[in-house]
Amino acid sequence: MKFNHKKLITAIAAMLLLCSVLLTAASCAIEANAKDLMKGIDARDINGKQADDIFVKSAADFSLELFKKSMYDDKNSLISPLSVLLALSMTANGANGETLSEMEATLGRGISLDDLNEYLHGYTKSLESKEKSKLEIANSIWIRESIAESVIPAFLQKNADYYGAAAYRADFDSQTAKDINSWVKANTDGMIDKVIDEISADTIMYLINTIVFDAEWKEKYDKNDISDKIFTNFDESKSTASMMYSEESLFVGDDSAKGFIKPYANGKYSFVALLPNEGISVTDYVSSLDGDSFVAMIKGAEEKSIYAGLPKFTSTYEKTMNDLLKEMGIKKAFNTDNDSDLSKMIDGVSPGEAFISMVLHKTFISVDEIGTKAGAVTVVQVDLESAPMYDETIILDRPFAYAIIDNATGLPIFIGTTLSITE
Repeated sequence: MKFNHKKLITAIAAMLLLCSVLLTAASCAIEANAKDLMKGIDARDINGKQADDIFVKSAADFSLELFKKSMYDDKNSLISPLSVLLALSMTANGANGETLSEMEATLGRGISLDDLNEYLHGYTKSLESKEKSKLEIANSIWIRESIAESVIPAFLQKNADYYGAAAYRADFDSQTAKDINSWVKANTDGMIDKVIDEISADTIMYLINTIVFDAEWKEKYDKNDISDKIFTNFDESKSTASMMYSEESLFVGDDSAKGFIKPYANGKYSFVALLPNEGISVTDYVSSLDGDSFVAMIKGAEEKSIYAGLPKFTSTYEKTMNDLLKEMGIKKAFNTDNDSDLSKMIDGVSPGEAFISMVLHKTFISVDEIGTKAGAVTVVQVDLESAPMYDETIILDRPFAYAIIDNATGLPIFIGTTLSITE
């Protein structure tokens, strides 16, 4: 019998195997030195669009491509595609021209940014959950004090409406870095406690998304279900794992892998496990998937009697995503051609002055006999690069003369020419 629970399919397709979850359209207030920049800006009541086949396909394609490009070959990998999508969509609301077009094409896959805002708002509202399957998100925008008055109100309004994003103005000193790290820690339940070491003098803005997921299994394991088992690592070395055994009823698979779906309490979320066939590496298997094939596999889940073993594990992950996002099509926003256009974000900036300098993604997951805890943060850093004005430009890139002089008289102590450079 086919399993076709639409809510489960939609949730799993967007969260990619494990953790790309959530958005409640609220962000937590902070007690810090930062000042609230939202005076006069209140989030309006937005209905949003509910997830349909168009959105599911778009989000699944983005999720699978992002994960394939983010995977490590020699260590554990874990991303939240939804977290990245939310942080970059907030940023895209400040983009214009070709910069906006590239971000729309990569993030929306044919969905305009206006429609993507609507979809993400409606979809994430539907994911909201508190009891036994907590799923929460917070969004915030941090702006350097010296340019705060130049931030365009419509940019803040749109991100407040669709993403519940709070906005803070701060000095961008060491205290601001502490405040941002404290905000991230608070909004990931302590799973991720640091994303910024120091703030560059060129950095003018951070757009941050956090995700926290904490859910109990529908059927918890007891001590009699757990025993040690040898786990063969990717390099053929052996480890001892605490293997949790259970009977499951939802089978998924294709010609190259088989697996199961294990539900969490309240029936809103599930864990999906996929084991590639012998001789197929997990990285090669994931590389063979795309959004359509993944969603089709989940839709095609069958009721079967399954004896399943799931190891307890804890994993962390960190990656700067600049290069892979450029590969996916977002180039101008990173000032690749020196013409990034974020003119809907900050008033008075010229192309190439404001640009994305970093997209940092960090995750954490813990799976045990009680359930799963997972956290994610995506930080989009925006820098400002103003070209200094000079009266002359002189580059010594061909033969030149030089001297060492006595300042009092101007007489040369040494004088010479350089006709060539020898390393």
